[in-house]
Amino acid sequence: MSELDAKAPIAPIPVKKREIFGWAMYDFANSSYVTVVITVLYGPFFVEQIVPAASEMRDTYWSLAMVASTIVALLLSPLIGAICDYSGGKKCYLAYMTGVLGLATVALYVVGPGDIWLALFLLTIGNAAFMIGEAFVSSFLTELADKKTMGLISGLGWGLGYFGGLIALVLVLATISAEPETDLAAYIAQNQLAMVVIAVFFVLSALPTFLLVRERARPAPGFEGASYGTLMKAGLTEMKRAWQLTRRYPVLFRFFIAFTVYMAGLEVVMKFVGIYARAELSMTIGDLTIMFIIIQVSAAAGALGFGWLESRFGAKPTVLGTIVWWIVGILGIYFLDPIAAALGLEPIQVFFGISVVAGAGIGSIQGSSRAVVGLLSPASRSAQMFGFWGMFNRIALILGMTFGLVSDAVGRRDAMLLVLAFFAVGGILLWFVPIKEGIAAAHAEDAEAEG
Repeated sequence: MSELDAKAPIAPIPVKKREIFGWAMYDFANSSYVTVVITVLYGPFFVEQIVPAASEMRDTYWSLAMVASTIVALLLSPLIGAICDYSGGKKCYLAYMTGVLGLATVALYVVGPGDIWLALFLLTIGNAAFMIGEAFVSSFLTELADKKTMGLISGLGWGLGYFGGLIALVLVLATISAEPETDLAAYIAQNQLAMVVIAVFFVLSALPTFLLVRERARPAPGFEGASYGTLMKAGLTEMKRAWQLTRRYPVLFRFFIAFTVYMAGLEVVMKFVGIYARAELSMTIGDLTIMFIIIQVSAAAGALGFGWLESRFGAKPTVLGTIVWWIVGILGIYFLDPIAAALGLEPIQVFFGISVVAGAGIGSIQGSSRAVVGLLSPASRSAQMFGFWGMFNRIALILGMTFGLVSDAVGRRDAMLLVLAFFAVGGILLWFVPIKEGIAAAHAEDAEAEG
């Protein structure tokens, strides 16, 4: 038995509404980064301007940036999660990741055309910090919510987060007035400046989390005031025991496998939708703005709406429903031209309609899946389990980024069949996961620890 198993239960400090708001504000900040830097603005800018025009590896380079950052986060997330559980200092580690992400994003200001490897390095550092920080902030969920409110509060975080992405998008795109076809120099300079704007926006938006959320976690017995070296050694020891957790929490890890497959599909959409819209549909900056306003609003509604459904019908049916929702959306993109011809509309108009489906699916599948992890995780191991959640999220991204290679080989439209397969297979795997059994086991372990 490790020291975590003997860890005293978390002190029952009452949760105030302002803490829930403060916690959700980190999702607000996080979404601003992922929307502007990863999804809408910097992805298309990187493919069009940073990568030389003669290159035939545009999507592959972008996939490389995502995979490299994912590998860093994949290696560090479980280790940092274990260290966090031993030390009880979640806010401290979250602050480190916030600072790294802000600095890496500001540094994109100096990246110009042809600076592929500098861009890849900064994206790797920044996106890795984003992913690790996401796991840290999610680990607070088991302290702020009980089993009944887990889905609702998780959905609230994702919902507020997408409003953060929307506000950041409008703010940043207001600074970009030039088009590359008419004034390339101004377009490049404005995109570089936008990285500074979003970095400042991210850090300021994250401040309520540190000001309002209380640190409830306590150090494991014998680790009060432990040095970083001691914590690192304990974290490495805990990682060696990680394989045992697959037997101790079999339902959670079966869920992680299904989660990895269907999340691979979502990662493709989130990392390539801006590139797809710009390259395949020739969307202007104005078109992209409209599309992502639609996505952000529908994502917020989806996170809140499906969070409510989760509280009414349970976690597993809600996640399965979102997967079916996504399959419909992907089929719509694949058959975009025939659908547009049948309706007498332009493909770009139909794509705007599909954006509503896609947006609601983004918010709902993320919020509902995070709630499942919270429900299946014993409170004493929340940071570690959400560290594993982050790890499997990273594996999903690596799996999904095979889309870049497939896309460069067969074209983006035919590569959408790969995305469809991710959602379908993930849904089938999830169907056979006994979620209720896992929730009962986690609840029993918490009750035993308290007794």
